Amino acid sequence: MATQEAIIDEMLEPLAEALTPESARLLANLKVPSSVQARVDALAAKCNEGQLTANEREDYENYLRIGSLFSLLKAKARRVISESAHG
Repeated sequence: MATQEAIIDEMLEPLAEALTPESARLLANLKVPSSVQARVDALAAKCNEGQLTANEREDYENYLRIGSLFSLLKAKARRVISESAHG
């Protein structure tokens, strides 16, 4: 059975193939806005304390899923950069 991450990774491969080294560098250097990071940190703290409401838990899980997608995109961009440096 394929994991969610493996499926997303496979589906994003055409995007990675379309990246130029320059666009890959821009993508690899993207940062999560500080307001988003602050919200994730606050939700994480509440989660660790077992104090998330149902809506907050849903928000937190969504942030984590999207964060994983963001990480996969950045990893693909770094691979393009690495391959262009060695190619």
